[in-house]
Amino acid sequence: MNILFVADPLEAFKIYKDTTFAMMRELQQRGHRIAACEPKQLSWMRGGLVEADVRAITLTGDASAWFKVDSTQRMTLKDFGAVLMRKDPPFDAEYIYATHLLEQAEREGARVFNEPSALRDHPEKLAIMEFAQFIGPTLVTSNAADIQRFHAEHKDIILKPLDGMGGMGIFRVRADGLNLGSITETLNRNGTQSVMVQKFLPEIVRGDKRVLVIGGQPVPYSLARIPQGSEVRANLAAGGKGVAQPLSNRDREIAQALGPVLAARGLLLVGIDVIGDYVTEINVTSPTCFQEIFQQTGFDVPAMFADALEAAL
Repeated sequence: MNILFVADPLEAFKIYKDTTFAMMRELQQRGHRIAACEPKQLSWMRGGLVEADVRAITLTGDASAWFKVDSTQRMTLKDFGAVLMRKDPPFDAEYIYATHLLEQAEREGARVFNEPSALRDHPEKLAIMEFAQFIGPTLVTSNAADIQRFHAEHKDIILKPLDGMGGMGIFRVRADGLNLGSITETLNRNGTQSVMVQKFLPEIVRGDKRVLVIGGQPVPYSLARIPQGSEVRANLAAGGKGVAQPLSNRDREIAQALGPVLAARGLLLVGIDVIGDYVTEINVTSPTCFQEIFQQTGFDVPAMFADALEAAL
């Protein structure tokens, strides 16, 4: 089967940890043929089908030159057995436009994972608000006065942009309220942009756990991203340390409650972020941590994903 990955430039992959690379490697080992393109290479001409300028590639096993290009050509997306949307955030206008093109490709017969409409309907921070029973005190607003009232009630809070990734733009404001006004102005752009505000969860010292759910079923291990030094952010991109560990009872409860709901909406792969007992984000664009979990526990996450993909086709 030919499988197309819509992703960031291959040349920028850090293959020692990249989840998309781990997917490609597992699928190639199973005999599938791999191709790749970037969202900017998608196109749709009046009266025609959604196409992309794609590179058919073979993974080489060489860390320094990890892929070779077998051919470059324009192809219609419906001619692939599966299309995997693995573009990293930001979840900006260009990302949304790409989902519209991918959704049109679906209407033409393409099989796209995660489903484009589901990607649009589940922005990664806002998506948690549907599952109020599993989240801590949380506010989404562009109103500075609302943020001040939330801080007055909860004393120690986290503020973050709705479209950030990798820990970018995350601020903690403690009980003294130092710089709350300035931080609010920076994030809400003087009242023109919505911000997520959450009660600070001290359990972050034990890690921000990434719980992976594939085909509605939880991977039995999470990756706890643990902040280092004085850093409040646990994201690996912000210097956090990743420690794989078995799911707790609460982790499993959350995954078993959310997993089937999200899978039924077309989300084959989801990464649920959990601090303590609370969900803080639901990642659907390009969830990661496959390699870290496999390397530390031996549980073959890429194989579980490939099984679920093949079963969905």
